[in-house]
Amino acid sequence: MRSGPFRGLRAVLYKEFLHMRRDRMAIFFALLIPLGQMIVLGFAIDTNIRNINTVVFNQDNTQASRELLDRFRNSDTFHIVAFAQSDKELNDWIISGRARVGVKIPVDYSDQLLRRGTAQVLVLIDGSDSSVAGTALNVSTAIGLDESLRRVVGVSPRFAVDVRPKLLFNPDSRSPNFFLPGLLAVLLLFVTTFLTAVSIVREKEKGTLEQLFVTPVKPMGLLLGKLLPYLGTGIIALLGMLVFMRFAFQIPFAGSVWLIVLLSLPYLFVNLSLGLIISSIAGSQSEAIQRSVMIILPTIFFSGYIFPRETMPLVFYLFSFLVPGTYYVNISRGIILRGAGFEHLWTDGLVLLIMGVFLLFVAARRFRNKIIAV
Repeated sequence: MRSGPFRGLRAVLYKEFLHMRRDRMAIFFALLIPLGQMIVLGFAIDTNIRNINTVVFNQDNTQASRELLDRFRNSDTFHIVAFAQSDKELNDWIISGRARVGVKIPVDYSDQLLRRGTAQVLVLIDGSDSSVAGTALNVSTAIGLDESLRRVVGVSPRFAVDVRPKLLFNPDSRSPNFFLPGLLAVLLLFVTTFLTAVSIVREKEKGTLEQLFVTPVKPMGLLLGKLLPYLGTGIIALLGMLVFMRFAFQIPFAGSVWLIVLLSLPYLFVNLSLGLIISSIAGSQSEAIQRSVMIILPTIFFSGYIFPRETMPLVFYLFSFLVPGTYYVNISRGIILRGAGFEHLWTDGLVLLIMGVFLLFVAARRFRNKIIAV
């Protein structure tokens, strides 16, 4: 009989290969998921900033001002989405996150060109997204510089434009100010979805969940009873992260802490409902973890947390509207950095609430079917 440090290696290898062949879900996650993510992210992620949502307040409204706006359009960097009728409307578009850049053309723009040969234009740039802000700042300055150079060298008879960019909300372009408010969406998703899915699957493995199924508890009562304690845990985690952001990283809070707590409730509700659905599908804790990771990755890449959504191909840009983190990233950055109020962000909260209610009913239906089966 052979002996040595590798005794039994062949038998164990054979056993593990048989186990892997039977566990098709593990093979799926190990081979196909990384390949699929590489394909999706390779097509979706583009670090070249284009089509920045831009709102215009054109007080002059002459041919000269329209020619200037054409310069912004033709740069392929700015995408004009609306025309404001007042300074307040211009600021509201930027504060709410619907536009990243605001162009204000003064009422005497044409007169300045005729009298002095040059005119000033104000460009307001949302600094809460440093990558977008840097590109908008450079391109808008370049547009004005190009006009000035053309006039000096006599290449073009057009007049010079003095573009005055102003960086809002994060004038120092501090990286923590940009990353940490958006990181709230990822961390809260991880805490709530992961915790809910794994804990319920653990009960399923122990058999205690099936015992609840045979009690008179209704599916919705069962789910809410499981969900509400983790909702409280998510709120405590949120408050802890906000305190740490404020005092450890010196991130100024321009908005209301109570408002971000209020608008975080529907987002936590969505995440907990997703955790319930995962727990109804997963057969083991490891599978629940793997499925939770599949939900976390789209939040990182498609919510606008790291990469601007405007640069994505149309199909992935439309897909980003189905990612709950898309709305919460705008909520967290809007309140913390831009000082947005409820009137600016209520639509994001409403969409999250609708998502949460829909997902909770999906989870209730799945658990109802399990109760009937028991």
